Amino acid sequence: MNDNDDRHWFAAKQYGFGWSYPVTWQGWLVVAVYFAFLVGGILFLRARPGVFPVGAWVAIVTVALIVIVVAKGERPLKWRWGRGKTRR
Repeated sequence: MNDNDDRHWFAAKQYGFGWSYPVTWQGWLVVAVYFAFLVGGILFLRARPGVFPVGAWVAIVTVALIVIVVAKGERPLKWRWGRGKTRR
């Protein structure tokens, strides 16, 4: 396997701040696993009384996704107004 470890898994948004979509298979795998854990956990926990277990599960899984995106994504250091365009 000849993957470049320096390549970002998630691209920075073209407009605004943050990330847009996965750009490598690793990024798509992370998103797929996120949704699988999210849906699986909700289906498992919905039998429990109250909304706290489901809310806590959604928060935990989402924080894990954000940590991975921050670690492996392109750095959005400033607000972007589009690629290649300069704002005067």
